[in-house]
Amino acid sequence: MFITKKHLPRRTFLRGMGVTLALPLLDSMVPAQTPLAKTAAVSHSRFCGIYVPHGATMDKWTPAQEGAGFEFPETLKPLEKLRDRLCVVSNLAHPQASGAGSDAGADHARSAAVFLSGAHPEKGSVHSGMTVDQVLAQHIGQDTPLPSIELGIEEVGLNCGSGYGCAYFNTISWRTPTLPLPMENSPQVVFERLFGDGANSAQRLSRKKQDSSILDSVTDKVARLQGKLDPSDRVRLTEYLDDIREIERRIQKATEQSANELSVPEAPVGIPEAFEDHIKLMYDLLVLAWRAEITRISTMMYARDTSGATYPASGVRDGFHGASHHSNVRANMDRFALINKYHVQMLGYFLEKLRATPDGDGNLLDHSTVLYGSSMSNGNQHDHDPLPILVAGGAAGNLKGGRHLVFPAHTPMSNLMLSLLDKHGVHQDSFGDSTGKLEI
Repeated sequence: MFITKKHLPRRTFLRGMGVTLALPLLDSMVPAQTPLAKTAAVSHSRFCGIYVPHGATMDKWTPAQEGAGFEFPETLKPLEKLRDRLCVVSNLAHPQASGAGSDAGADHARSAAVFLSGAHPEKGSVHSGMTVDQVLAQHIGQDTPLPSIELGIEEVGLNCGSGYGCAYFNTISWRTPTLPLPMENSPQVVFERLFGDGANSAQRLSRKKQDSSILDSVTDKVARLQGKLDPSDRVRLTEYLDDIREIERRIQKATEQSANELSVPEAPVGIPEAFEDHIKLMYDLLVLAWRAEITRISTMMYARDTSGATYPASGVRDGFHGASHHSNVRANMDRFALINKYHVQMLGYFLEKLRATPDGDGNLLDHSTVLYGSSMSNGNQHDHDPLPILVAGGAAGNLKGGRHLVFPAHTPMSNLMLSLLDKHGVHQDSFGDSTGKLEI
């Protein structure tokens, strides 16, 4: 018997003019007759923490049944076909986001910073806590080109209020208790960070003036590589490059739209006008980054606290923050739930993309953990208990989906994060304000 399967190193790159393009996991990166788990091609777990401010209409978020076989409530209905990779987690709380005395009424100022840290942000300074994504970046992100990537949809805000620094509003990722990481909302900049050399504004400007795309610059390398691959790998590589080409096309289209908008101040290049187009593009970039293992760790902010963004596609034209102050009137709460459902629908888009993307012996969703939710519960009351939280993905075989997990009332959300660290092989005695690990 002859074994003809060729072997490529897992960290194979295509290099062109100012471009280094990572490749997805291909069968040719696994030596013939070698079990996947014993090769460098074994899949690593990825993590994404996704923050949505202003809480939710909780009775339309929380399943009525505990355990397996629960009925999906209205807000989570868009995720029902992903049941086997989804856990809804109830009765978690973020007490560090609450305040008393001079801190009373500043709940929005602390919410984002607390979400992944479980630490109380200090007033009058910039000091919170290291976030769970950055703990993971230290342990499982150091052998990738980018240990982590931080994404957002809205621009940085400078009007923050409540006596708290704007850093608390503008990011959910903190490398250290005193080092917040900026969220990038430009798909163009994210794309160049992932696939190009645009390390500064001058280089990025030069790249924007080039007529050729990133893929054009490595065309000859692609052709030579394709000739060395088996048919299945050629198909997989073609699909991956087609995804990159499509994202380039959409970024170029957004750039042209921005350039043609003369009646308003110049917008950042390459940012789509519609929220749905913007967030889907960012999610597509993240899938590509995970697929090529440019990074394994990421965060995403749908919006800043007190955001007045509108989401007409949800069927509600009220501003996001205003809609959350529903005065506990049923009709208003139902309208706010439509915004919640629309945001969950966008999450569903991301999870479906992950599930459709092959990775090792499964798909990216099998090998990922996606933590989604808010640091608020009822936005009208600015409370932080119980929180709307869900966890999606298989954590590389360490997390079982299809469950509604109900914990004792007032359980710190930091307990969940401590448990997720454990699922990723990072074993700590505590995290944030944790009191112990959860059985998940």
